[in-house]
Amino acid sequence: MSAHPAYRPAYVGDGGLLDVAEAIAADWAALGVRGSFLARSIDTGEQLGFDVDEPVPLASVVKVPLALVALDRIATGNLDAARQVTVDPATSSVGPTGLAAFRHPATVAVGDLLLLMLSVSDNAAAEALLDLVEVEEVDARLRAWGCPGLRVRHRLNRMYECAAGAVGDDFSPALELAIHDDRSGRHTIETLDPAHANIGTATSLVDLLQRVWRDEIAHPDATAELRRLMETQVFTHRLASDLRADTLRVSGKTGTFLHLRHEIGVVESESGDRVAVAALTRSDRRAGLAPDIDLAIGIGARQAFEALRRRGGGQSVTPGHGSRRPWS
Repeated sequence: MSAHPAYRPAYVGDGGLLDVAEAIAADWAALGVRGSFLARSIDTGEQLGFDVDEPVPLASVVKVPLALVALDRIATGNLDAARQVTVDPATSSVGPTGLAAFRHPATVAVGDLLLLMLSVSDNAAAEALLDLVEVEEVDARLRAWGCPGLRVRHRLNRMYECAAGAVGDDFSPALELAIHDDRSGRHTIETLDPAHANIGTATSLVDLLQRVWRDEIAHPDATAELRRLMETQVFTHRLASDLRADTLRVSGKTGTFLHLRHEIGVVESESGDRVAVAALTRSDRRAGLAPDIDLAIGIGARQAFEALRRRGGGQSVTPGHGSRRPWS
């Protein structure tokens, strides 16, 4: 490690937590990854991380606060979960999963749009929900709930529109442009500029997760349903990649766009440990796929979870021992 690290470590607890934060930061740096990381015990408040207050474009992580606002409207009787919505993929958002990948119009209930948005990160489902719960409402509700550091400013498809406007339909130049602009601080793609993007910090996102898991924000029925839906996420290549065990439950949401690879979520153990994690990364690599970076997020999450749960008397995780859970 350099004597003058480029990151700013943060922890609450003893020096052992600082050592873990520095080790994770060093592993990321070795892969050419910059970013923010925070892990916090939901029940004790002890935490470790680095660069936790740096605003970062959220990509699909923004679907979590969107879901919370929509679920709160459902819980308070202002939106019907059974309401039928027709989505035409020809006019909806770009995306490889869910309704966004359909070739023909489909009619889906609002509650199932939420499931698609969080389980397979369906951009078309998110766009359909934003027709019912507008961007301005989501942003205003976050402010009313006291969520500093979180801003929702644009729809999901705006990311693709801005990238296409800068380089056309070939996203290879867009990736190179995103990396170049990130270094220079001058953003050609507007939705990668923290001044204009949907943004969050590791602190603000972990704060949100902590309040959701403790029923301290929105209607309790909304937070309970958000926890259930986040557990249905099918993507396990990041946060959960090194946390697969019968005794663990991982509920998360990824976010991926050009050089951004994020995930936020909560790791819960059978014995009652609950750790909220936010990993927000920006890569210097001109590659659409980077499984080593994805795995580094998972390894960091496991290291942080083990460090925080040991302080509460928990045991270490042995990765790879199955993914089925006999508990609920």
